[in-house]
Amino acid sequence: MYYLLKTEPSTYGFADLQKELSTIWDGVTNPVALKNLRSMNKGDKLVIYHTGDERSAVGTATVEANDPSDPKNPKVKIKAGHLISHPVALSEIKLSKLFADSPLLRQGRLSVVPLSKEQYEWLTSR
Repeated sequence: MYYLLKTEPSTYGFADLQKELSTIWDGVTNPVALKNLRSMNKGDKLVIYHTGDERSAVGTATVEANDPSDPKNPKVKIKAGHLISHPVALSEIKLSKLFADSPLLRQGRLSVVPLSKEQYEWLTSR
């Protein structure tokens, strides 16, 4: 499976993940985002998306482990991947037909968004 994780770069950005190499992704409160987080499995591929002023897909990561024992606060361990050489801005994403029905565009406040394989590849191969 493929997911997009949103984060505010001034709080915890992709550079922080690269420096730490891995982290526990938790603290999600939206019920739909929580469901998506609980659905993650080891090996799932992730896109890290910066919110705020940047609003762009900036890097990749991989799920290393998922501890869903606390349904209200699942803890997903993620491992840093690579920087996307040309970050993909939200304005570009909005123009792509691949994202026409995506929760990324329909539910702007959703912090954990499922992606199709095609969407993941489009975002990471720029």
